[in-house]
Amino acid sequence: MERQVRIIGAPMDLGADRRGVDMGPSAIRYAGLAAQLDAIGIDCGDYGDVVVPRPEASDPSAGEPADGHAKFLAETELVCERVASAVDSTIGAGEFPLVLGGDHSIAMGTVGGTRPEDDLGILWFDAHGDFNTPSTTPSGNVHGMSLAAILGIGEFAESEWARAENVDPENVVLVGLRDLDDGERRLIRESPVTAYTMSDIDDRGVTDIVESALTVAADGADGLHVSLDMDWLDPNEAPGVGTPVRGGVSYREAHVAMEYVADCASDLRSMEVVEVNPILDTHNQTAELACELTASAMGKRIL
Repeated sequence: MERQVRIIGAPMDLGADRRGVDMGPSAIRYAGLAAQLDAIGIDCGDYGDVVVPRPEASDPSAGEPADGHAKFLAETELVCERVASAVDSTIGAGEFPLVLGGDHSIAMGTVGGTRPEDDLGILWFDAHGDFNTPSTTPSGNVHGMSLAAILGIGEFAESEWARAENVDPENVVLVGLRDLDDGERRLIRESPVTAYTMSDIDDRGVTDIVESALTVAADGADGLHVSLDMDWLDPNEAPGVGTPVRGGVSYREAHVAMEYVADCASDLRSMEVVEVNPILDTHNQTAELACELTASAMGKRIL
């Protein structure tokens, strides 16, 4: 990747019940992200962090739809608009936006800041579908609704701040699913999105799955967005995440997946790395792994 990379921090944990992922951007920076990118010849600047309201000073019911449950939705909208503005200015300056979360609800901001005239394909590496809506969610946590919101599903159909007009669901691919709620499982089945579970990876291998995912996401699209939730990995590899689920991908499977992403570098428009929770981590292991995987996605190779 020859472009200038700009790091954008989104230290938000309003979208989740468990506190701590708001410290994720700092942990990833501290683990040496800029140095790793510099080591492979990528210029890296830092935008800093967008301002995020404190949950203690916020009303969790503000902005909730009348027929659903979505905690801190008004504050999430505000933060996502700030992330979108930072991403938009980064792309406008000819730089590559690399957004560090925070919980996964910030993806609505990352995608929202991309060029509206460019059709965008999305690769969503995650243990979870993030396909709930306010009427299907069992928890009310918005980080479990972010992809549904981007696609304008359910109550999000009229949410211009969340819905991305430049994303066709046929160019959206979820990779590595292993923990779905009943409502979002139904919505995924009804949607044109492509979904690969961990069982698919077990059957076909991660390289075949990621290659297929890239083909689907890029078909007819002008560019690609990669959303990497660190809970995609097995907790033995990445213990410090917001919502750990056993049975995820291994260290090498994650790296080879990001290496395949790097092979499509000319199509890559934006990327986010989310759900690092230093409170639950061991010696910043998960943040260090997040740096390594990001470097692989940007072109780092063994040889």
